[in-house]
Amino acid sequence: MQQPAPQPSGDRFKLVAYLAGALVVAAITGAIVAMPASTRFHATGPANTGHEAVACSACHKDAPGTVRQQVQAKVQYLMGRRAGDVTFGTMRVQNEQCIGCHARDQDMHPVYRFLEPRFSKARAEIGAESCVSCHREHKGVRVTMASTACSGCHQNLALKSDPLDVPHSVLVEQQDWRSCLGCHDFHGNHKRSTQTRVDAAYPASVIADYFAGGRSPYGTDLKFTPKQGSQ
Repeated sequence: MQQPAPQPSGDRFKLVAYLAGALVVAAITGAIVAMPASTRFHATGPANTGHEAVACSACHKDAPGTVRQQVQAKVQYLMGRRAGDVTFGTMRVQNEQCIGCHARDQDMHPVYRFLEPRFSKARAEIGAESCVSCHREHKGVRVTMASTACSGCHQNLALKSDPLDVPHSVLVEQQDWRSCLGCHDFHGNHKRSTQTRVDAAYPASVIADYFAGGRSPYGTDLKFTPKQGSQ
């Protein structure tokens, strides 16, 4: 007598159902993401200062493969049939996207400098080698890093010919890190003269307002103008 074919177990049936559901949800999500008119709809927050008119695609580059291929690879990875995961939708924003608009021949703090071994502490603490560590997008501001982040690299600052009326070494000893950007433009992209007196430094409140998207205390005369017009 012929035996009936074995029926799939309940657990296996549930797994197949979950995977099918995930595939449908991913396909719908992918279709929404792929629609040009929906880019602002699925943004995680408001554009940062100066980026309001920048197209999403200028920073968010499409991941390799079609939506179907990405979904299939994701499912294969979840089922253990693929060794590595894949990026779905768009790639993670990297320094090259930022530098594509903000390239400068003269930058006081270019990101590649922080790849040197002596800056390992800064990389570990604040991720100084990445643009988005200081300029996290979709926060509606200009700078997201704390104005005291200079402490990550300048704890042993001592100048042979210090131009400041209060030596930098004294300010470091006092841990007065809020005063740094009151005199120094971090990237050095503004055409200006650095103050030589501490009482001429811009107040911390002015720097905080600038970080939040307010008027630049360093002026508007730039050495290098960003391609997209942001500052």
